Amino acid sequence: MVLLAASICTRGGKPVISRQFREIPRSRVEALLASFPKLISAGAQHTSVETDAVRYVYQPLEDLYMILITNKSSNILQDIDTLHLFARTVADLCRSCDERDILRNSFELLGAFDEIVSLGYRENVSLAQIRSIMEMESHEEKIQEIIERNKELEAKEELKRRAKQLEMQRREAARRGAAGFGGNVGYQGVSGRGYDAVPLQSAPVVRDTGAAPAAPAAKPFKSKGMQLGKKSKNADLLGAMGSDAELPAAAPSQPRAAAAPAAAASAPIQSSVATVDPLELLPPVAQQSIHLVVKERVSLEATRDGSLTSLELKGDLELRITDPTLAKLRLQIAPSVASALLAPDALTFKTHPHVDKKAWADSRIIALRDPAKPFPVRQNLGVLRWSATTKDETAVPLTINCWPSPAGDGSGACDVTIEYELEASHLELLHFNLSIPLPAGVQPSVVECATGDWSVEEDEQGLPRLQWSIAEISADADSSGQLEFSVPSGVDDVGVLFPVRVAFVSSRTMSELEVASVVSAESGSAVPYSTQAVLSAGNYIIA
Repeated sequence: MVLLAASICTRGGKPVISRQFREIPRSRVEALLASFPKLISAGAQHTSVETDAVRYVYQPLEDLYMILITNKSSNILQDIDTLHLFARTVADLCRSCDERDILRNSFELLGAFDEIVSLGYRENVSLAQIRSIMEMESHEEKIQEIIERNKELEAKEELKRRAKQLEMQRREAARRGAAGFGGNVGYQGVSGRGYDAVPLQSAPVVRDTGAAPAAPAAKPFKSKGMQLGKKSKNADLLGAMGSDAELPAAAPSQPRAAAAPAAAASAPIQSSVATVDPLELLPPVAQQSIHLVVKERVSLEATRDGSLTSLELKGDLELRITDPTLAKLRLQIAPSVASALLAPDALTFKTHPHVDKKAWADSRIIALRDPAKPFPVRQNLGVLRWSATTKDETAVPLTINCWPSPAGDGSGACDVTIEYELEASHLELLHFNLSIPLPAGVQPSVVECATGDWSVEEDEQGLPRLQWSIAEISADADSSGQLEFSVPSGVDDVGVLFPVRVAFVSSRTMSELEVASVVSAESGSAVPYSTQAVLSAGNYIIA
């Protein structure tokens, strides 16, 4: 057997991750993966396909393919066994086999691939051995850590013992010195004879006078904005708290442009919508022993005048059970109805492999294929997925229009007006953030910002971005708004002001999918449960 490469790719042949075990150019592997979808038919039940040069041994992983590329003379039975080991390893390391989770665990996956195959030949390892290798536990290392920890404890005890011994010697010397001057001479009488106690130098107390140091003028524009995957939420919150502690309170009569430093202090929290779990940005709910979460993520690409290029919606239904006695259950999903944005037939559903597909197709019931088996306990289990792709502009939840107006005199100046309008009246968008790139070294002048706050921050490349943040957008509050600003120079081409990125969360979804009931699979009686829904913006871009 000679295994040339192990790859995970999309249904269209786009590689997600790939590991080459022989000297093969990257372009060659990409070409082989791109030609793979053309070689298989929709209803084929085979696990391998051949070309004139190589053989593909493949297995579906939800919306992806696990592919082994081998030479044509390799042992097909051994190839299939190796493929199954690869697939089990991927499922073991990733919570869900989607593209996002594969990329998140790519380092561990590639390391596991190297443990399975070396220089194109299969290693004699099992899944348990691979798991043990990836954990990288060493008994000798643990013993050494225990020894080092014991040495540290012994050293601390020795220091305490010596300190106590010195203190006793000091007290004994002081007592003898005091007795040598007679009974009428007290301890204070020998303070000049060298027998008094060693004075303890207490650390000076720093008292807060209540006046915070004045922040530099450029302080608000040096915080990091739109950190996509770079800063944790705790870091953002601490940064925001630090900025709040340093900035003086603005006077009530202060104009909005002068209040931008205060807005910059809260901007990290607003821009963290794209970096943290969207559920953490919504109010918490009281969770029952059975908790269901409906998650949706909308990605959109539109032109500057608001015309829709593409819209993609992806959703997941996650089930979490904390009481093992309730693990045998059935979920009844409410009938599909037309939502405010999507038609009933716009969604494509896919159930978990262990879910009874016939029960879902006939009655929209989610239950295990084997009714005697319980659902996994104390873990988030994705039982249902759905997606929708459309170019219908009536499905857009929030429209953004950008109107750049260059000066035309060669100075590079430009006036920009950005408008938003909430199209889905049933949605309440929270933590709205709109990020606009700016030319390097240019400070914009905001002319109008009647809704929300604005600030200028640097992105991870150190380039300035204008951040427009609004706490809430709904049919009853700020359903539309406008930001108007001027850029004095650097806009020789209005393309430098794009793409504009948008982030938000909502406690209601676009599909409005709901769980009608939860019943016990054994008795058929109703079981109490709690639900939570969240809609977040993925790649919401105006280009």
